[in-house]
Amino acid sequence: MESSKQILLVEDSKEDIELTMSALEGHLPDSNAIVARDGAEALAFLFGEGTIAPTRLPRAVLLALKLPKVDGLEVLRRIRADARTRRMPVVVLTSSGESSDVTRCYDLGVNSYIVKPVDFESFMPAIEQAGLYWLLLNQTAH
Repeated sequence: MESSKQILLVEDSKEDIELTMSALEGHLPDSNAIVARDGAEALAFLFGEGTIAPTRLPRAVLLALKLPKVDGLEVLRRIRADARTRRMPVVVLTSSGESSDVTRCYDLGVNSYIVKPVDFESFMPAIEQAGLYWLLLNQTAH
């Protein structure tokens, strides 16, 4: 039920979506990124609700924290609470470096917490490296 190179990007910033997609396409051209623009859309995709239900679960989730409708912490909590998705790698990609956010995410079972670099030159390599690791190098449980 898992796609080998599909990633779910949960992000509401148009600029960050464009940068992330560009980085993934530039270094992982055969990957398939699905974009959810809020937490409710991400949950609908992952759990087969609504019109965007997946035929396969993504290999990994890149998750923003500050999202409309349902925030990233609740999305993470729901991913970890469901047997179908509890082992799915989740990488929080956020501008928040607050220790309370980092702690809450790890308490909820996030695999990695990356603070978004502010400038383009740093952002692109961070996304490229995250994509390479989670899509190509990391072994997942089936």
